[in-house]
Amino acid sequence: MLEMRGTSLKFENPIQDAISTIRFAPRSNNLLISSWDSVLRLYDVDNSVLRLEAPAEAALLDCCFQNESVAFSVGSDGCVRRYDFNSGVTEMIGNHDDLSTCIDFSEATCQVITAGLDKKIMSWDLRTKKVDGYSISVSSKVDTMSLCGIYLLVAIGRSINVYDLRSLEVPVKENDSIMDYQIRCVRSFANSEEYAIGSVDGRVALRSLGPPKANQMGCVFRCHPKSRDGMHHYVTVNDIVFHPHRYGAFVTGDNDGYAIMWDAKSRKRLFEFPKYSSSVASLSYNSEGQILAVASSYTYQEENEIETPPQIFINRIEENDAMSVSAESSR
Repeated sequence: MLEMRGTSLKFENPIQDAISTIRFAPRSNNLLISSWDSVLRLYDVDNSVLRLEAPAEAALLDCCFQNESVAFSVGSDGCVRRYDFNSGVTEMIGNHDDLSTCIDFSEATCQVITAGLDKKIMSWDLRTKKVDGYSISVSSKVDTMSLCGIYLLVAIGRSINVYDLRSLEVPVKENDSIMDYQIRCVRSFANSEEYAIGSVDGRVALRSLGPPKANQMGCVFRCHPKSRDGMHHYVTVNDIVFHPHRYGAFVTGDNDGYAIMWDAKSRKRLFEFPKYSSSVASLSYNSEGQILAVASSYTYQEENEIETPPQIFINRIEENDAMSVSAESSR
């Protein structure tokens, strides 16, 4: 059976404010944590050791790895920071004119990509000796984006713009209207051909980058596990994470504290974790898909949101468990 509730990470100095993002490293089980208390943390999950605490001067709103020894973050001061874990050096490589909300690194093009409330998408090509930022303007602030191979998916209100990283000037697909409500998160499938979108009304849309193929998915379905009083209630889908090796298997995390496993092919719920004490703010699988990290934290989205101390839970999923879930979804 799948483990019902994972172990909680322990910190000598507890996280003092909301967790914005958690991300596993490309190969190891080191977990990167950005939070509103202005500290970037690197936690060794295998050995239960905090490897790094790097303080900043602003709330950290997103983070990502370049490789096992280098990471990046963006914050409320608009700054884009680079962290070298081997040397312990932190440097600023650029900045936005307003809050910088999201960041990612493209291994395919060796670019750091950021976006923010200043209605700009910025990129830095790390292959050049002099790292100069390149920026383009969009029609609205950007709260979420995702890399999908050589493409960049950017949420603009209720629509998705698709950019080719090799030429960012003009989107290859613009104002692809998908949701009836504002998009909260967009995430790519492991195959980099399809993606999922979570909205503030509790629905997820599955889409393909190109013309739909016979084995690809395209649908919209409601993710919230329960309705109160027999009625649907809007619950924001904060994050979506795909299993790195099982096509179409993903987990959603919402503002009511639910993390739920889904099978995209059958559109069925596979497993529902017990409700967390606060919103599920961020999710991350390790590279083998054997560990699912869940950040339970308030998100500053709602006035009545419960501000319990933020926690990170580590759920270990054995291969036999994953195979049994996969088998159940194919029946």
